[in-house]
Amino acid sequence: MSPIRTVLIGLSANAATSWASSAHIPYLLSAHGRSRYTIIGLLNSSKESTLAAIKNFNLPAETRAYASPEEVAADPVIQLVVCCTRVDKHFETVFPSVKAGKDVFVEWPLAENAGLARELADAAKHAGGRTMIGLQGRVGPLTRELKRVIEDGRIGKILGSAVRLSGPLPERDVLPSSLEYFLHRSIGGNMLTITAAGHGFDLFQTVLGEAVDVTSHLQLQRPVNRLRDVSTGAITGTSKSDVPDLMILTARLTESPSVVHDASFLFHFRRDTQFPGEPNLVWTITGERGEIRVTNEATSWLHMGPAGITVDLHDFETGRVERVGWNAESWPEDPDTPGAAKNIGLLYERFATGGEYPTWEDAVRRHEQIDGLLAGWVAEA
Repeated sequence: MSPIRTVLIGLSANAATSWASSAHIPYLLSAHGRSRYTIIGLLNSSKESTLAAIKNFNLPAETRAYASPEEVAADPVIQLVVCCTRVDKHFETVFPSVKAGKDVFVEWPLAENAGLARELADAAKHAGGRTMIGLQGRVGPLTRELKRVIEDGRIGKILGSAVRLSGPLPERDVLPSSLEYFLHRSIGGNMLTITAAGHGFDLFQTVLGEAVDVTSHLQLQRPVNRLRDVSTGAITGTSKSDVPDLMILTARLTESPSVVHDASFLFHFRRDTQFPGEPNLVWTITGERGEIRVTNEATSWLHMGPAGITVDLHDFETGRVERVGWNAESWPEDPDTPGAAKNIGLLYERFATGGEYPTWEDAVRRHEQIDGLLAGWVAEA
């Protein structure tokens, strides 16, 4: 099969989060990735930025520098459009390609809110193109190993589960100035929607089953945040937030062969630094015969690479605690692939080979869940 002809939107050497370069390019430009995909063009905010990215990432001289989303949509050579821009640019940059019937891969979140996400998903369904959303945690080896342990009955049926996570930024009231938009709810991309209630909820529910009867308590503990220039280290100003920085959630897990009736799910997130010496993330899954404990000492998420993540299983009958090996399965390419690119590479693999991957319908369900959690909450003026 010939490599899938691909265009990247948002590959920039100086983007605020550099997600395309850290999570997509390592796979796409690897020997294995090149056998599946070929980058034939880029689209950035300006022609100059696009040409600079082509040079910076040593792409072939014939790589096309597109001037607009409409130009991308009109090119019949393109088979896959990949969007890695800021969330509030997703809709406008991919909608023309969606209407043209192209296959489109968009990073999570799909759009600023559930309404726009549904509009994109409906348009794609009508036009006939395939869709993929960057909820890569659900296809990673950690998720699959946890599901295997549970389905094998090693802890019995699940009685309940609890998550506590902090961060992920290193300073409790400081953001890089380039990420000030994380403080503005209208943008749609922030620590709550991207990390905690986005990638986090999706991975937890992929393992445990869907949460129902969800109730949440939201608070904005630090409404004013300082902004730091990462190049100089200097504080450049302040910005007021209208995004909750604390969420406490209670819910029930859907009954299944692995989950008892009325099993509980508890979730506590704060966009604050963890207590010294404590992990950023602790997730327990309590069963009838044992308990799983997942921790991350390095970051507040589980959907990327293996750094900092450990899984332990406590057998109630024997009293033994054993370390569960989950990272033995090889990712595409080689073990030196950066952590951020590992599970993204698995998404690309599944898309290219006809495997199962998360679609925009999955994204809409997660968007609707998040919008429901935030419904009615307004930051104090």
